[in-house]
Amino acid sequence: MPELPEVEAARRAVEDHCVGRKIKRAVVADDPKVIDGVSPADFQSALVGKTVVAARRKGKSMWLQLDSPPFPSFQFGMAGTVYIKGVAVTKYKRSAVKDTDEWPSKYSKVFIELENGLELSFTDKRRFARVRLLNDPTSVPPISELGPDALLEPMTIDEFAESVRKKKIAIKTLLLDQSFIAGIGNWVADEVLYQAKIHPLEPASSLSKESCATLHKCIKEVIEKAIEVGADSSQYPSNWIFHSREKKPGKAFVDGKRIDFITAGGRTTAYVPDLQKLNGANVLNAANKKGKQTSKRKKRGKEEEEEDEDDDGGVAIEEDKEDKETAKLKKANKPRGQGGKSSTRRKPKESDDESDEADIGEEDESAYGNGKNEQKKRTRGAVKNEKGPEKAANRKAQPARNSQKPKKRAK
Repeated sequence: MPELPEVEAARRAVEDHCVGRKIKRAVVADDPKVIDGVSPADFQSALVGKTVVAARRKGKSMWLQLDSPPFPSFQFGMAGTVYIKGVAVTKYKRSAVKDTDEWPSKYSKVFIELENGLELSFTDKRRFARVRLLNDPTSVPPISELGPDALLEPMTIDEFAESVRKKKIAIKTLLLDQSFIAGIGNWVADEVLYQAKIHPLEPASSLSKESCATLHKCIKEVIEKAIEVGADSSQYPSNWIFHSREKKPGKAFVDGKRIDFITAGGRTTAYVPDLQKLNGANVLNAANKKGKQTSKRKKRGKEEEEEDEDDDGGVAIEEDKEDKETAKLKKANKPRGQGGKSSTRRKPKESDDESDEADIGEEDESAYGNGKNEQKKRTRGAVKNEKGPEKAANRKAQPARNSQKPKKRAK
């Protein structure tokens, strides 16, 4: 997903090719989920005729500074990306817009044509991005709520160590907090912690000054290296954990060492147990958390895989859930005694209520013939609770229990 390096690469591309150019035409998608708080017509009229003065960024947000406000602001979300026709701009997995696709893409949310003929498009296939028209993007959320930018406003080592050691939360959780440092996302956090040899669940308050200094150094080096290669992940150093983060458990290795996956900061987290060890009493706490998170992680991993394959922003996941619910309802509403015959009797499974009902239904069918005797059994049960002459009359009305059994042959 786009993090500081990817957004910075997009900003630099816009700065190199669009600054000083007048906007000739603009097309804004009619998508209120992405285009926040302004109509497409008003957005378009606010852009046409304006000159791009600069491209700005803080954290994972970018905005175009025009010769007069308001300014278009882009919060990239999961898959937002900038395309410039004829210009190579960094792409990443979730953007999923190919060079061979139509131009502008059907996923384009803001399309701009400059006076020199250059065309720019902000696309978002998954619709988690937010595009706004703001007079001062830095004065309102989300940008106003961000902490110092990890690249443009780095803390000194002493400031960083002091701030980190005041927090009692896991260090991975702290790094993901955009109000603490802006721009670090999931993959950058995993990378810097791996290179600093710090366990993701290590409480920030327990880190030594030396560990804080090492982490500070790794944040700077990882971000600068990623930006140096234009956020092209294929050019990241081969010994980065980045290249194995999306492999399956048991098949993920870096420099010959096994990568394990846990949940930290609410996100799937890759780390190397041989190098990133918890200190002291934190080991037991992490072990307990890991046990509780195992089932959740498996479920989340499955949903993430489905999400990656889904082209419609999660529709496939919802449809799959609906299919499962429909199947459950059909099974629950299926009359007993109908369906295929069971050749063997199965023991009910205590852990599955629906299986219990299905198995009991099969036993009834086998013993009493197509489920017809189910009503008879219930009637006999009711008769036992009756009193007086009515009880005797009802008993006479019931067939004998052994009436269906074949008569014994005389010897």
